[in-house]
Amino acid sequence: MHMAQANGYFQLTYEDDGTYLTIFPPVEGGTSLSIAMLDRFFYKYKIDYDKKQVANAISYMAEKKLRLTDGKITPMNESTEVEISEDGLFCSVTLFPPAPGRSLLTIEEVISDLVRAGVKYGLDREALERYLAKREYCTPVILARATPAQPGKHAAITYSFPTDTSAKPTILEDGSVDFHALNTIHAVHAGDVLATLSPAVPGKPGIDVYGHIIKPAPVMTKTLKTTNHTYLSEDGLTLFAEVDGHVTLVDQLVFVSDVFQVAADVDTSTGDICCEGNVEVMGNVRTGFRITAKGNVIVHGVVEGAEITAGGQIILMRGIQGMSRGKMIADGNIIAKFIERASVTSKKGYIHAEAIMHSEVSAKTDVYVAGKKGFIAGGTTRSGQTISAKVIGSNMGTATFLEVGTDPSMVSEYKTLEKKVSELNLEKEALSKNLLVFAKRLSQGEKLSAERVQALKQAKARVEEISTILETDEERLFELGDCLELSNAGVVLVDQTAYPGCKVTISGVSYYVKSDLAHLRFVKEKGDVKIAAY
Repeated sequence: MHMAQANGYFQLTYEDDGTYLTIFPPVEGGTSLSIAMLDRFFYKYKIDYDKKQVANAISYMAEKKLRLTDGKITPMNESTEVEISEDGLFCSVTLFPPAPGRSLLTIEEVISDLVRAGVKYGLDREALERYLAKREYCTPVILARATPAQPGKHAAITYSFPTDTSAKPTILEDGSVDFHALNTIHAVHAGDVLATLSPAVPGKPGIDVYGHIIKPAPVMTKTLKTTNHTYLSEDGLTLFAEVDGHVTLVDQLVFVSDVFQVAADVDTSTGDICCEGNVEVMGNVRTGFRITAKGNVIVHGVVEGAEITAGGQIILMRGIQGMSRGKMIADGNIIAKFIERASVTSKKGYIHAEAIMHSEVSAKTDVYVAGKKGFIAGGTTRSGQTISAKVIGSNMGTATFLEVGTDPSMVSEYKTLEKKVSELNLEKEALSKNLLVFAKRLSQGEKLSAERVQALKQAKARVEEISTILETDEERLFELGDCLELSNAGVVLVDQTAYPGCKVTISGVSYYVKSDLAHLRFVKEKGDVKIAAY
């Protein structure tokens, strides 16, 4: 054999008393002969052998000759084993040695074996020539390779303004919010570049060793779209601001809103405010009035028993004295000095205040109560992730409820859907009972008026309609229930004191505060709410 041989290999020889197998050990760090490779070889030529005896010979790690059979097997020429990878990306060939005196394979004969195995593309003839020049037996060598598909490039949009709606306001040393540096509203000027598009680049197909086309992975395409007060370059790759205003990203659309400013109070002199952009109120928002804006709402004075709805953020330089009728709902964050006797909801962001008193407060992510006071007293405060305050409750034992760990909007949807399903089931049950009664009358031969027959048809149609609605709603209800049960996140942080009268609920499990507690955090562990040092 050639001196380059490093891996272990075998050879069949034929003598007067039978057929012999010689095992040659590896040299110079080569690998031992594979019993699996031998097994495939003998199976191909229908040769019976003692596997245990051969395995012992391989492990002997020295040249070993053993008799396979008493009979003589037709002497074998040099042969190949061709293997194509499952993905068709490459094909390897293994040479098996001939019996002494038998013929070697030519290049064309090896190529013929590859073709019979299905190889139609990617043959490396130079590699084949080198392999046959060395003839290293029982050593697989890759002789055909596919041309892999070249991946393309997804389209990408780069925005020229901050898009992180979770950015927190600047906090002063005392913990209060610096309303002159909120870092949450981004101004633009007419002609400013808002976004640029890098178009998708499609990939290039490849070919596997079978000659089949390999399709590249699909690429994601995107387009820039205009909204009010924006315009596109001729090539559609750059988006510009048309007017001075504030820019926001909502559901992958860039909006530029010019500000509607109220010089004094929102009251009888202005009426309710409804604006496509941002609203800035220099004075107060009086009881009974409404502000509805698709952008942000900023109020420099006090909000009384009024309602504010914003597609962006709500920022109160002072706060809201809701008188149990004030209500604020924002898709984005809500920032206020104080919240008192009001209902406040941030659908997608956080809520930041210096005090929350006797209010219903709900945030998608976090509720931060900091500053000089930093307390939550009375009412219910909910958040999906964290509630952080200096003090919760009061030394008067004010009932104060804090809930974290479940998305408030999910809880609200679950309760609404639960009520709807219950009402539909009751309606369906009542209609079904009536249908059974009249079905019985009909079976007894009673004749019904045309009006009654029509009413029964409508009742039957309504039952079928309810059944269809219930199928969808109950599936969603179970889905929401599973999500709420599996939730195990959320933490309540108390920097100073938690007073008796507080009830802390984390992912559906509650803890009642029965004595003064200081510097702690409430977490859920192993199904229970636990107290840990803060």
